[in-house]
Amino acid sequence: MTALLIIIAAIVLLLAGYIFYGSWLAKQWGIDPTRKTPAHEKADGVDYVPAKPAVLMGHHFSSIAGAGPINGPIQAAVFGWVPVFLWCVVGGIFFGGLQDFGSLFASLRNDGKSVGEIIKTSMGSKAKKLFIIFALLVLILVIASFVNVVAGTFLTAADAAGKVAFGFVKNPTGNQTTAMISLLFIVLAIVYGILTNKCGLKTLPATLIGLAGIVLITILGLNVGFAMSRTAWIVFIGIYIAVASLVPVWILLQPRDYLSSFLLYAMIALALVGIVSSPITESATFTIPAFTGWKTGIGTMFPALFITVACGACSGFHSLISTGTSSKQLDSEKNAKAIGYGSMLIESALGIISLVAVGMVFDKYKNGGFGSPSAAFGAGLATLFGKEGSSAYNTIYALLTLAVSVFALTSLDTGTRLSRFMFSELFLKEGEATWKDAKGIRKLLANPFFGTSLMVLIGCILGGLKLSAIWGLFGAANQLLAGIALMAVAAWLGQAGKNNKMFFIPMIFMLAATLTQLVLTIIGKLKPMFAGTKGAFFWGNWFQLCFATAMAVLAVILVVEGVQTFAKQKKNA
Repeated sequence: MTALLIIIAAIVLLLAGYIFYGSWLAKQWGIDPTRKTPAHEKADGVDYVPAKPAVLMGHHFSSIAGAGPINGPIQAAVFGWVPVFLWCVVGGIFFGGLQDFGSLFASLRNDGKSVGEIIKTSMGSKAKKLFIIFALLVLILVIASFVNVVAGTFLTAADAAGKVAFGFVKNPTGNQTTAMISLLFIVLAIVYGILTNKCGLKTLPATLIGLAGIVLITILGLNVGFAMSRTAWIVFIGIYIAVASLVPVWILLQPRDYLSSFLLYAMIALALVGIVSSPITESATFTIPAFTGWKTGIGTMFPALFITVACGACSGFHSLISTGTSSKQLDSEKNAKAIGYGSMLIESALGIISLVAVGMVFDKYKNGGFGSPSAAFGAGLATLFGKEGSSAYNTIYALLTLAVSVFALTSLDTGTRLSRFMFSELFLKEGEATWKDAKGIRKLLANPFFGTSLMVLIGCILGGLKLSAIWGLFGAANQLLAGIALMAVAAWLGQAGKNNKMFFIPMIFMLAATLTQLVLTIIGKLKPMFAGTKGAFFWGNWFQLCFATAMAVLAVILVVEGVQTFAKQKKNA
């Protein structure tokens, strides 16, 4: 019964936040449905492409969700279900939703430009360059984290040990099934894109064909799997995301994200059915304590809880998606609230569902019974439909694992495309529209092929580390980016003469929590090095130390720039 009450309370509170707070924000900023969006004004058939609301909702939601709202709340569940529940709900309404909606709106009013360009208009060129460097560091961690997650969902223990030959597998395991369906999903997305954009097929019949295709590839994947080594999967994923980030959005990004969103909706619906029926069937019991203490194995509640939950409450990565791809595809400003604010609240609901899922297998999870949070998520929800080893359990587990890998791949697609935009921006001078306008070495550095290849290469190398070596740093960097994005939008709104007061408390809190976490990470890596502890000088530790230091320094400089900007705006006012 606890699980059911948690879900009902979350839905009611999140829905109230959308209706009241979301509408108030739209009114404060002046959302105008009659105003032409950048997707129409700058349409180029590659990045600026007007999309139907349902299609863009699918792209945006799938891109921001990824594996974050699953991994984060599950890892944070060691603090108890009450802290995670409260942060997902309060954070989603007043922090994450505010950032996502505000970023999307600011980009719409700046020709679909990125957060870096928005910063430039209110804080200057220096702040823009610093932000882009910071964002690129975060995107490297995004690529590394999700490459790790996707490769992990494709591997069985035998695959990971290199004992399974390359190729098709009969009677596949759940992971091999996931791999096969994911490969076929890419092909299905390309076919959908061609049908809707080149053959003129309407959205409804194309969607029905796409859904039928999902059913067919799922049936095929349940009977024939695909296996490769971990290294081979990382190489394949790297090549795929590089290509996906370079081709026009209508070929792969839009159709893939749209179709994958149905998997996410189905996963949420499946979870709700299981949770609602569990008190009747008594198939599983929610066992997470309400509160376990201020300090756990992952750290003290402040800042660890707010860093670990990550995308379930607030994520800086979302601001890059809102301003990098979604603002270039929004057909009308009337849809900005649903896509920018509503998507974040649905993601918070997914975070609550993840909390409930791990609650069904919490004793096994806290004792290390699962290889990853994603595995605990799949097992927890599958337990609601049957005992471990039953056909119902195995089928549900395979489908849920598929959903996690599909969303992680979706975030990888979008994240790599964003890194292409931002890497080029870093080397372009005023008046240079594209890399072709640049001169000398800058022409090479701004070339999308160069930037994409470099970012993917670094991300895939780091993706070979253990997820535990990446996720904490990713969470801190991601939330710190959220604090800076909140600062950027607040500065722009202030310059535009619009109400920005609702940004200051979320901005200060996120900056305080994340800078504290980075300092703790730096101290945690330095101590064993000074003590000469065996293994302390492993390259992964050096990477985390250097990365955390670089991001902390960049963030402090940006915060100083932001404070000066706000002081100047107050003086001028």
